[in-house]
Amino acid sequence: MSDNNTKLTKEEERLFGDLMPEELNEIIQSGLNRRHFVKLIGLASAGLLTSHLIGAEQLFARAIDMEIEDLPPIAIENGVTVNLKVNSVGKIVLIDSRTTLLDTLRERLRLTGSKKGCDHGQCGACTVILDGNRVLSCLTLAASCEGKSVITIEGLARNNELNPMQSAFLKHDGFQCGFCTPGQICSAVALMKEAKEGQASYVSTNIRETEVGMMLSDDEIAERMSGNICRCGAYPNIVAAIKEAQTGKNIEQTWLFAG
Repeated sequence: MSDNNTKLTKEEERLFGDLMPEELNEIIQSGLNRRHFVKLIGLASAGLLTSHLIGAEQLFARAIDMEIEDLPPIAIENGVTVNLKVNSVGKIVLIDSRTTLLDTLRERLRLTGSKKGCDHGQCGACTVILDGNRVLSCLTLAASCEGKSVITIEGLARNNELNPMQSAFLKHDGFQCGFCTPGQICSAVALMKEAKEGQASYVSTNIRETEVGMMLSDDEIAERMSGNICRCGAYPNIVAAIKEAQTGKNIEQTWLFAG
């Protein structure tokens, strides 16, 4: 990693010192790596980052730099060169013409935030934002993305500041195991654009009249997010997070109990 990313802030040092003291010296000397982030995700899922929210937000907003190795042309069948922009950075990659965007992101560009869940376009874990619209990257051919812009979960934070949707998911515990979370957040971010443009959904009362900048109800959010499955069942938390990110107001969760 670069020197700027290696140096920890005081909040980050306190976080590692309290929760992962055995890793602190290695991180100070060698910098952050994916193993450290995996442990942090585990701690977040266990609800142990609440008292370290500032340090955790800074860490989750960091980028991890990794060298990308090019495959030799002889190792690729039906090779095509694709020129696209990924998280605002231009990429030129030689791939098999049948390779999906998801496999290109994960296997070639090493952006493993987008998850391969069902690999059939049914769970939404692989959702990314393509030219401003959410797509299922497991069903999208990378070759069809020539000249387009792709935003993944790794590209939502800016200058060590989490995207408001990411902050809302952390605040409302919008994840448990975390596997579906990258797709949930990317879908939710693109959802804000749909609402701003007044795009209708299945539960819209009048599809002939578009309401630009509409404020989404719980039913609207649930319907528009129905393509993203959370097997842990964190749906009330996800709805609350999206509602807070859109309104900018503090949203209290309402729990429904079977009587």
